[in-house]
Amino acid sequence: MSVNHIPVQFSDRRRRAIDRLTRRLVTSCGIAILLLMLLLFFWLIWVVTPLFSAPSMQSANTQQLWDRAPALAIGNDGSNGWRISTSGTARFIPLNGQPADHALTLTPAPRDVVSSADRQTLLLNLQGDLLLLQPTRQSGEAQWRFPLGDKPFHLPQGAVKKMSLASLNQGQWRIAALTENGLSILTLGTDRQANAINLPLPHVDQFILSPQGDLLYTSEGNVLRVWQLDNQQALLRETQTLSQMPQSLHILTGGKTLLIQDETGITQWFAIAGEQGPRLHQIRTFEHSAGNTQIITESQRRVFATYSETGRVKLFASKQNGPILQRQLEPGILHAQFSPSGNSLLIERKGSWQTVKLDNPWPDVTWRSFWQKIWYENYPKADWVWQSTAAGDSYQAKFSIMPMVVGTLKAASLALVFATPLALAAAMYTAWFMAPGLRRWVKPAIEMMGALPSVVIGLIAGLWLAPHISQALIGVLLLPLTLAASLLLCGVLSARLPARWRQPGREVLLLLPLLLLVTLLTLWLPTLVMRDAGEWMPHYEQRNLLVAALAMGFALVPLIFTLAEDALFSVPAQLGQGSLALGATPWQTLTRVVLPGASAGIFAALMIGFGRAVGETMILLMATGNTPQSEGGLFSGLRALSANIAIEMPEAAVGSAHYRILFLSALMLLIFTLVINTIAELIRQRLRQRYSQHEEQA
Repeated sequence: MSVNHIPVQFSDRRRRAIDRLTRRLVTSCGIAILLLMLLLFFWLIWVVTPLFSAPSMQSANTQQLWDRAPALAIGNDGSNGWRISTSGTARFIPLNGQPADHALTLTPAPRDVVSSADRQTLLLNLQGDLLLLQPTRQSGEAQWRFPLGDKPFHLPQGAVKKMSLASLNQGQWRIAALTENGLSILTLGTDRQANAINLPLPHVDQFILSPQGDLLYTSEGNVLRVWQLDNQQALLRETQTLSQMPQSLHILTGGKTLLIQDETGITQWFAIAGEQGPRLHQIRTFEHSAGNTQIITESQRRVFATYSETGRVKLFASKQNGPILQRQLEPGILHAQFSPSGNSLLIERKGSWQTVKLDNPWPDVTWRSFWQKIWYENYPKADWVWQSTAAGDSYQAKFSIMPMVVGTLKAASLALVFATPLALAAAMYTAWFMAPGLRRWVKPAIEMMGALPSVVIGLIAGLWLAPHISQALIGVLLLPLTLAASLLLCGVLSARLPARWRQPGREVLLLLPLLLLVTLLTLWLPTLVMRDAGEWMPHYEQRNLLVAALAMGFALVPLIFTLAEDALFSVPAQLGQGSLALGATPWQTLTRVVLPGASAGIFAALMIGFGRAVGETMILLMATGNTPQSEGGLFSGLRALSANIAIEMPEAAVGSAHYRILFLSALMLLIFTLVINTIAELIRQRLRQRYSQHEEQA
């Protein structure tokens, strides 16, 4: 018995080594990609987490005071403090425990001190006369500066009882002074020339100037008056009747928010434009703000604090309903003042100072402020608003993410509405009806559309498509109806075609020119009546949701088409052949056999397309107008999360709230796309298992 032996020249050991090396290399690359994704995910969390850290307060140090006289005013620049006492001494005191500088003696001794909103200028009441004083630092040395000279000036109206100060610009101030003859408004320059305006107010309980000096708030009993000021006159803008008599008036940074303290607590007011001009409205009463407390405000942020002699300190922010921080300190607090940056609090008790460190970098940023409506200064109502920057330095940042989330979902959903019928219809026709020879050309051509850069699509949409849609808007709106009617009519008339034209693949040669003609007529005929949408639609914006959805839908067609067509081809051929053998038509076989079998794959294709639309940047950046608004219809602009990151990230200061909120948007996009793609992949795996079972049974 002979045995055939064919020698094979290969090395099993070498092949196994190559296989092991390849397997380890592929495994290492896969693990590296997963680790990279995890690293990116946790890095985003690390950047975003500080936004939601709670404010904290820690005692830094306590030091004794040499001057035992009660203080009229104290200040804090972070490293040095200053103090003006009733004995007439003004002194700089280092906060690190070093010896204090020599005191400046004021004669006569002041009986009251007020400061401007920026804390850079002090107004002293020297027994009825006024003196401007500025604590400054030059070449690292603290100095007292007298901008109008060291001689007090006396008002012709008489001795001053109460006063308020506002810095207009460099070298100019506005003073509200209450004398025996009433309330006077003085505008002073470096030449000591005063322009006085006397107000017809016989009695005033409380009054305060806005930081810009253009408004004066006065209270008499429970009557609040608002005066509009300039260099020549004071006009009464409005009168408000309050429920309680104010105990004190304060203005937050920016000059828009007025705080009124009474027996019930602290209320926030700001002006809202109406038919009669801007008028004050009560916005909220801060929770847990009642009691016998003193109020101090920050000079750079809309933050204020209350303190009492019992040592209870509460920190408030203008957009929060209640205190963001509460601490019980040692009792006996007489005065307190923020540092310019708000990172420390200087507290004076009898004979001592205490420095308290504050960790409150983002007082207005909360999870609630991202998703709920906030009533911002001078807005008519609470709303979702995104405005990260403005021309003025004292603007109130508005970080509502809802406008971008709504814009992202609207654009992605409408793009999917446009792309789904085209992509699925093309996939069904290509996979089931088209001749194999033609399919070999059509499918690669459609797939090559996916290689077109999104920036090119966005450029075409913004510069070419948007103006043309504006001119032919009626036709664009009528186009879906006319195309649907044309297809139905063609379906009815197709039965009358000769037999050779009813064969699969040939009817498209008649259908495409007909649909192209219908499209051109639909777009051209309405332009004879109306050319510009702006003439009959006052809220029409040229770059809007419709333009963005059309452009992004065009970009989604290749992706959905490829995945849907693959899903249709993945259905076992035996199912379709069996249906046809039983007498079903090709259309019945497609709708009742093939589509149900491929439904999971088609759904996965739609989900992946939706995830692709959510992460789209350049098309939305160039075709939407980038208007962050939560409302608005088909013809209004919008802004997506991805486009917002691309626009504002280059301008965001590293480590700022703006910077971290943009990274929060990126984290949200990452989580959303991961969830969508994971669900789609799970559905595709389930589909593969189902088909493999069908094939094994067959």
